[in-house]
Amino acid sequence: MDNKEVIVVTGAAGFIGSCMVGYLNLKGYSNLVLVDDFSKTAKDPNLEDKKYLEKIERDVFFEWLQNHRPNIAFIFHLGARTDTTEFDYSIHQRLNVEYSQKIWNYCVIHSIPLVYASSAATYGSGALGYDDSHELPFQLQPLNPYGISKNEFDKWVLHESMHPPFWAGLKFFNVYGPNEYHKGRMASVIWHSFNQIRDQGFVKLFRSHRPDFKDGQQLRDFIYVKDVIKVCYWLMENQPASGLYNLGTGKARSFEDLVKATFAGLGKVPEIHFIDMPEDIRDKYQYFTEANMSKLKAAGYKESFYSLEDGVGEYVRNYLADGHYY
Repeated sequence: MDNKEVIVVTGAAGFIGSCMVGYLNLKGYSNLVLVDDFSKTAKDPNLEDKKYLEKIERDVFFEWLQNHRPNIAFIFHLGARTDTTEFDYSIHQRLNVEYSQKIWNYCVIHSIPLVYASSAATYGSGALGYDDSHELPFQLQPLNPYGISKNEFDKWVLHESMHPPFWAGLKFFNVYGPNEYHKGRMASVIWHSFNQIRDQGFVKLFRSHRPDFKDGQQLRDFIYVKDVIKVCYWLMENQPASGLYNLGTGKARSFEDLVKATFAGLGKVPEIHFIDMPEDIRDKYQYFTEANMSKLKAAGYKESFYSLEDGVGEYVRNYLADGHYY
């Protein structure tokens, strides 16, 4: 990469995007163009001390590209409307489908490699499994408008005859870690647990409303954001076969395990109270997610992932305890 080439990161002020910017800085890259809705000041601390060339408002990005014609070496398209409780599909259609299509088409025309954020929300109830094959998206039935929009874009990509020189759609599973302070209700269970422990001394978890799962034993594939950005960087460096890739640890763990790890990070004895799940989400609730990670491994990714205990422990001690950012 010569010194005139730039790397674009969309969603750059958000949780995963800002960590990506920080990791690129650690790897010696400051030739970064950051794209986001920067009017949301709660995200400002995520970019403090980060090095970059410029920040471009999401709504004028394509106009900016036309006027400046930058020499782009790579795009990380991590920006999206990620609120799973936003039921106005037109918002998801505009930001998650149409905006992503414009990014894709720009990458095709200008031969720019692309990594974009898909989601495990595309898998819906998980009845069809968690395999990142290219046939499955056409059968999937996501449970909310966010998941639908992510799956619609994946399907559109798979139908396209023109592709960037390399592309990867990453189906992020349950990502947690620093720089999610601004997310409030949409932040990870670890963030919520930490705050409940600090404020009340105990954590509330949803009861199970299925006989085959005990309370607190609902399972998720939790992945530390430091592993996510490492994989994104590896894909930029290595550019293996293009396609959809799951990005989880490949090992489902229970919410009870997660909360116990949070208590352990604080050096406290666990105290968990179970509460009824709101009725309006019971039929949309995933009881089990686990990424099939064989495709990424087959592509050559050899690094191991943080265990739940190590990832949560580091997050709690090095970030949450003092309100630190990555």
